[in-house]
Amino acid sequence: MGNERGKQKLTSYGDAGFSRFIRQAFNRHLGYDEKDFEKPVIGICNTESEINRCHTHFGPIVDAIKRGVLMAGGIPLEFPTISLGEIFTSPTTMLYRNLAAMDTEEMIRAQPLDGVVLLGGCDKMTPAQLMGAASADIPTIMFTGGPMANGEYEGKTLGACSDCRFYWQEYRAGKIDEDELSKINASLAPTAGHCMVMGSASTIAVCTEALGMMIPEGAAVLATDNRRLYLAKETGRMIVELVEKGLTPSKIMTKNAFENAIRTLMAVGGSTNAVIHLTAVAGRLGIELPLEWFDELGQTTPFIANLRPAGKYQMEEFARAGGTPAVMKELETLLHLDEITVTGKTVGENIKDVKVSEVYRDIVRPFDDPLHKDGGIAVLRGNLAPNGAVIKPKAASKHLLKHKGRAIVFTSPQDMEKRVHDPELDITENDIMILQNAGPVGAPGMPEAGMLPIPEKLLRQGVRDMVRISDARMSGTAFGTVVLHVAPESAIGGPLGLVRTGDTVELDVEKRKLELHVPEDELERRRAEFKSPVIESRGYTRLYQEHVLQADEGCDFDFLVPEKK
Repeated sequence: MGNERGKQKLTSYGDAGFSRFIRQAFNRHLGYDEKDFEKPVIGICNTESEINRCHTHFGPIVDAIKRGVLMAGGIPLEFPTISLGEIFTSPTTMLYRNLAAMDTEEMIRAQPLDGVVLLGGCDKMTPAQLMGAASADIPTIMFTGGPMANGEYEGKTLGACSDCRFYWQEYRAGKIDEDELSKINASLAPTAGHCMVMGSASTIAVCTEALGMMIPEGAAVLATDNRRLYLAKETGRMIVELVEKGLTPSKIMTKNAFENAIRTLMAVGGSTNAVIHLTAVAGRLGIELPLEWFDELGQTTPFIANLRPAGKYQMEEFARAGGTPAVMKELETLLHLDEITVTGKTVGENIKDVKVSEVYRDIVRPFDDPLHKDGGIAVLRGNLAPNGAVIKPKAASKHLLKHKGRAIVFTSPQDMEKRVHDPELDITENDIMILQNAGPVGAPGMPEAGMLPIPEKLLRQGVRDMVRISDARMSGTAFGTVVLHVAPESAIGGPLGLVRTGDTVELDVEKRKLELHVPEDELERRRAEFKSPVIESRGYTRLYQEHVLQADEGCDFDFLVPEKK
């Protein structure tokens, strides 16, 4: 089965000739003969799942990819791996991202494939598959299921899950009742596809396209648009060409390609989760992406895509405006245009003829007339985050970007859930909410708990934002003055775990500063009281807690990352 690469990957029976003989006997079940498998064999990694609702529509997409493969002279063979649905996985999909990456890598390595199309969509699936593909390093193209169409309620455009969070907060504040909340709920996720704002799923898709690992326009076209099937067919055709050229992920995902992806991330105001995921994918290739690089590139990249939650529009409008190629065309003077992509062409060649219609100029703004002069993510450091933390300033409240306040500490997500809405909680809008032990090891799995809920009693007073700091993540669809990914995390002795209620904490985004104002001798006393977290006694979670890297290193497993170049 397969070309030279596929033929070398034989089941071990101690007799290579017998391995080929028995393989062909079983191949006949598929209706193929020996000559068919002299053609490139293309695996289609299908993560379809009825539990993962973002992936339930993959059937026709797989058929379209197969048509493209056949049209180009290859043999398409579909196979499954783990499927992670953001809303349906406990305690968090991030706990299992590395498991999905391992599954993807091992199945690519183990099976007699000459090339592979990865089919994902929901937040952790695309980075997990890219991580696995980077390590396996055979010709690969990433393809996603696409975003949902817009929702609508009484003339207002709805977007999952920015409006999930917004309206739940308004319900908690007593501004809408259960009947209205139910009507809104019915329109929040109206079609197949992943979230339709620039949340994590859309962000990672855009970054994948900017990396050169996805067909142009593949990130933005709706799941329900017939162009997605056309792009799927073209992906099937292109993967056969990629095999013939021997073009693998390590040749495409270079350090310059990651710079292109980071600049595009900043230009679209993408999810903070992309910082972790891009770092993890690069790490598989031995490429280091220090947090400072994200900050430096962000400060020199204009924010031009007017997309929620930091802007006005959603993926449906973004696709009409030209999607990722339109953004990259505007960034042309900042990009490495000679980087090769899965099309077999360079970035420059891919965007050469791209034009943004003036009709859509409020969606993708001109380079010299951006929404903001700099990008959407800032990196903070200080004695509270020696190894860094991130914030999304454009989704925050301007008056809170420089703020000093009293810390109100929650020692775990469970403690927060138990106490945050207690009417007796001593808290004001000027305080700073601190969540500890919500990082990779401590939670475990670094859940999207970083957008700490505003206490109900403050919501009812009209408060809609406060400074919130944690070693957790937050959804790319979320918003607010939220500091995330504090490293090192509380559970391994990081300074965040030393904060006590009543301490003074200072945030200054312009100066990139995050400071805890407590005397060093008092901090030393608190360090002496530190206790290591409880490690699970068995199974994958124990493996995760013992081997996961910190947020600034991508949260991959230490044994999967080669030495950095």
